[in-house]
Amino acid sequence: MSVQKNVSTRTHVILPVDVVADIDKLVGKRGRSAFLTELAQREIKLRLQREVLAEIAGAWEGRRPPGTGGRSRGVGAGNPRPRLGRLRNSNRHRDGK
Repeated sequence: MSVQKNVSTRTHVILPVDVVADIDKLVGKRGRSAFLTELAQREIKLRLQREVLAEIAGAWEGRRPPGTGGRSRGVGAGNPRPRLGRLRNSNRHRDGK
């Protein structure tokens, strides 16, 4: 079943009085629907992403992802402290030394 975007329908949602008051403080009475729509869309997107991540969990287990050339490309690969010199220099300038 496909649903057209930008087509709205009226629905009845029961919310605690304090939640409605907090929403009204944030967006006003005229902004409730847009606020709740945005939150619902964000939550739907997050849940769908979590489902996909759960489905593909471990997909690269025992293999290296393409483009790594079989070498470790993690943080500090080949250099245990790659940024330390840069951090020391920036602290020296900040302290006026």
